[in-house]
Amino acid sequence: MTSRRAGCTLMLLLAGIPALLVAQGVPTTPRQLALPQALELARRNSPTYRQALNDADPAAAAVRSANWARYPTVSAGSGVTYTGSGKSSFNGTVFSQGSPIVSSSYRLSANWDLSARNFIGSAQSKAQQRATEENITGAGVSLTQTVTSQYLTVLRAAATVAVARQQVLRNQDFLDLAKARNQVGQATILDVRQAEVARTRADVQLLRARQSETDAKIELFRLMGVPAGDGLDSLALSEAFPLVEAKFDINQLRALALAHNPSLRALDAQSDAARLGVRSARSEFLPSLSISTGLSGYTQQYTDVNALLTNRLSGAQGSAANCQFQNGILQRLTTPHPAPNGGIIADCNAYAGLDATGAALQPDVAQAIRSGNSLFPFSFTRQPLSVSASVSLPLWDGFSRSTRVSQARATEDDAREAFRAQGLAVDGQLQSRLLAVRTSWQAAQIQDLNRNGAGEQLRLAKEKYRIGNGSALEVADAQNAVTQAEADYVTAVYDYHLAVVGLEAVVGRPLR
Repeated sequence: MTSRRAGCTLMLLLAGIPALLVAQGVPTTPRQLALPQALELARRNSPTYRQALNDADPAAAAVRSANWARYPTVSAGSGVTYTGSGKSSFNGTVFSQGSPIVSSSYRLSANWDLSARNFIGSAQSKAQQRATEENITGAGVSLTQTVTSQYLTVLRAAATVAVARQQVLRNQDFLDLAKARNQVGQATILDVRQAEVARTRADVQLLRARQSETDAKIELFRLMGVPAGDGLDSLALSEAFPLVEAKFDINQLRALALAHNPSLRALDAQSDAARLGVRSARSEFLPSLSISTGLSGYTQQYTDVNALLTNRLSGAQGSAANCQFQNGILQRLTTPHPAPNGGIIADCNAYAGLDATGAALQPDVAQAIRSGNSLFPFSFTRQPLSVSASVSLPLWDGFSRSTRVSQARATEDDAREAFRAQGLAVDGQLQSRLLAVRTSWQAAQIQDLNRNGAGEQLRLAKEKYRIGNGSALEVADAQNAVTQAEADYVTAVYDYHLAVVGLEAVVGRPLR
């Protein structure tokens, strides 16, 4: 029972190794790769395509910023200040400060700028965002074309390997036949050596074909943005591309390209943005309105409250002395003052806020001074609300606005001409790619006939050599002709598929 459990545990560990390798980031190569799978991997991992995707967020942020430019802006701030004690002079007047002061403040302000340019800027940013989105779509179309073309290149390399392998088998058959004829005296050793040389040459061609196939697979994985890993020899591409004639109408292709070609759509959006740029530049001749409002507050506190108490005590003592002086005058009047008690204040110290001795402030007065000084940092004194509005009408700026309008018009004309130039280029590419599709189809049909003819020629050459009416050189030439014909047929077939892929890239969408 223990050995059985150990065996089960070992099997589970071995089964978990692939998942562990993937989790650790070790590249693994799939056994089969379909074209949709390759395109999906490329869209997720291609560095070039991901760089294009990065342009989407700034474009969306620019639209949000342009939309919110039509609404008020709000800002808040606060600060603290420290001022040391000492003397300072302002406009010839000397101020003395016996205690350092700490102060704090806050402000909350809103500003609303209303102009035609703010409203036009929102539409302009949306047009520029649309151009960015079309550029991203164009990057996706280019990625699809590149990956699909390389996928076809791998298939063509695999077909070339099959042709080379078939040539090896033919040369082996020819070598076996030459040896058999030599053994019965119907062929010379020269025929055997010639067959061996042909077989060796075929082996070398097969090795080079396999190397080309591996290189094509590595390039495919590079374009997909993933490491190739190990096991490329066992990788098989499962997508089938049947050789079926695709018939296209040039007028329909033009309509499709106008509706789907990303470069045309991006230039059209840029043309709209340039047109709105002209309107934005012209709007600078219109008046603008600005409305501002804000709230603010401040605190101020002496770090040494004794300085305040000393100043207040000095002032209170002076007030008490003045009170006593006034009482003395009132008491000497021959006619009493009509005020109650003859205007005499009974307790000048209490009147001035001093205690009975007159040498100190009353406790409640001193406490009120201390409480009034304890304001820093959040016991703010609020300032009155302020609102201001202004209208600005530009009159003369040295033709700066006119220059900007002229530049915007030139940009608009450039964008319009760029769109027209791209339209002409796309139309020319459509005609050229369509001709390439038709030519490649015809070439594939001709190469198919040539391949069949070369195969029949090889069959006849072998038959003649077998019965002794032909030479080994004729068989070797026929085998080389078959190999070349099959290679030409493979090239023609995949040239046709690549031509269709190129046409789809110009149109901007799949056509089959």
